[in-house]
Amino acid sequence: MRERILIVSNVTAGLVSFRSELIETLKKKYNVIVLASDNGRKERLEALGVKVINIDLERHGTNPLKEIKIISLYKSYMKRIKPIIVLTYTIKPNIYAGMAAACLNIPYVANITGLGSTVENSGLMQKITIPLYRFGLRKAQKVFFQNSYNQKFMLQRHIVEKKQCELLPGSGVNLEKYNVHSYPNKDTIDFVFISRVIKEKGIDQYLDAAKYIRKKYPQTRFHICGDCEEEYEELLKQLEHDGVIIYHGRIEDISEMHRQCSCTIHPSYYPEGMSNVLLEACACGRPIITTNRPGCQEVVEDGINGFIVKQKDSKDLICKIEMFLNLSNEAKMQMGLAGRRKVEQEFDRKIVINKYLQEISKREVDDGI
Repeated sequence: MRERILIVSNVTAGLVSFRSELIETLKKKYNVIVLASDNGRKERLEALGVKVINIDLERHGTNPLKEIKIISLYKSYMKRIKPIIVLTYTIKPNIYAGMAAACLNIPYVANITGLGSTVENSGLMQKITIPLYRFGLRKAQKVFFQNSYNQKFMLQRHIVEKKQCELLPGSGVNLEKYNVHSYPNKDTIDFVFISRVIKEKGIDQYLDAAKYIRKKYPQTRFHICGDCEEEYEELLKQLEHDGVIIYHGRIEDISEMHRQCSCTIHPSYYPEGMSNVLLEACACGRPIITTNRPGCQEVVEDGINGFIVKQKDSKDLICKIEMFLNLSNEAKMQMGLAGRRKVEQEFDRKIVINKYLQEISKREVDDGI
């Protein structure tokens, strides 16, 4: 029987979107089992040859009894599965699956996909979460970080030790799936916002800019792609009715949307690890406009492959959009190609896969396998 690797995440969708290539690589040598809440992608994972165990994980739940139950659940599955190593993603799996693996002396590798508001922002939840994180990561073989700010944050608070830490280029981007598209040369100039429609992703600033720019430059179009928080549903309907935006909801073919659009705008101030939206846009040869915060600023070189804007600043966003509009089509295209070169050099997903293979090999060497 082949050895088993257990992957623990909050939901199945992220694994399909950003870990499929890693899973496919691991499947060549190991049996791979996934523990995650299913949000519609279980079948896609199973199609990769993975056994998926659907568990009920409340991403934002704070009930202590339920949280303790999650640890017991993880332990019971680990005892049954007997994995040679556990790979964890996102806050709760990093903490609770980490605790379970540590208790059972199973090697585990955590990936800090972003601090999240509960960890980054001061308050009661931060005071609760940081000690939990410290306990959950204490025996981790490796803790991967997607940006240096997150790593520094955790080192300064003694959540992890320096010897555990290593930086990854985010989740990387599949450069074969996201090809360079011919740059649009048409009557309209199309911008796109691709994200969950929530406040911290900068949707308010994007909508402010869309209202101003559409009035001044009627040849522009402002697209929005992503699931919508309830508080924004009526606003988006009204703005679409008024001709300010075009709302697509969740879309499957992100690459095709980039093909149609001239520039991706990501005015996020959400505490994420590394913006996959920006990596994919650059891979498709599209300029980007994004904020000067960790997880975004690493992907953009101001004036080279896009523009940097201040967080929560609609006026600055409008200014940068106008700077972009004033460029020639050739200059816009060259910006997009500069972004492609950047992700080829720094953010190829193969880099991430190789780092994981090194960690798994290290466990085998340590165990004398």
